[in-house]
Amino acid sequence: MSTSPQRSKGRPEALAEKVYQALKNDIFEFRLMPGDRFSESEIAERMEVSRTPVRQALFWLEREGYVEVWFRSGWQVKPFNFEYFEELYDFRTVLEREAVRRLCSLPPLQCAETLTELKIFWIDNPRLEDGKTVSLHDEAFHMALVSATGNREMARVHAELTEKIRIIRRLDFTRDDRVDATYREHAQILRAIFQQHTEEAQRILTDHIAVSKAEVRKITLHMLQQARLQPIE
Repeated sequence: MSTSPQRSKGRPEALAEKVYQALKNDIFEFRLMPGDRFSESEIAERMEVSRTPVRQALFWLEREGYVEVWFRSGWQVKPFNFEYFEELYDFRTVLEREAVRRLCSLPPLQCAETLTELKIFWIDNPRLEDGKTVSLHDEAFHMALVSATGNREMARVHAELTEKIRIIRRLDFTRDDRVDATYREHAQILRAIFQQHTEEAQRILTDHIAVSKAEVRKITLHMLQQARLQPIE
């Protein structure tokens, strides 16, 4: 009689989606590090599923640029490509500057109503201290600016590139000074938008993103290792 662990049963697509989300979270939480290698069998054993949904999940992750396959030697989490991340930050800046321009052109009352929730969180409410929580709200802030323009295609593209740079942003928020700066600069961006100061709002936004972009070049293997040893909970 076989002593292998009980395998999860269910629709193949559902199992593949479950594995896909679990592996992506492992990458974002630094449980799988850039450069780490693993086999389909190892993942299947750990998640107690067959290799079929694991393979499907890995193909999805490969298509999105998170992992790559090595002939005869399994899979690898893609090493950091600094130029690639900087290109994403450049593209993000273009989209968000355009979003700010459009928001500044709205009637003041409509603009204030559209961004009410952001004002409440970033200006009115007490500050949060947990870096991981603030990083999630930081993502939501920038996505909300783009979504508020009403252009669904801009919002879709922006959401995709936001996910791709998430691992960088989470490292950024391991530092207390970055949490403080995020609150301060988000408030400045919102106030400039409410006052319809387009150039000022775009300048603050551009500088705000540029600091995060600069952090990409500062990331080292040591920092990543420390993030894995002391994960943000």
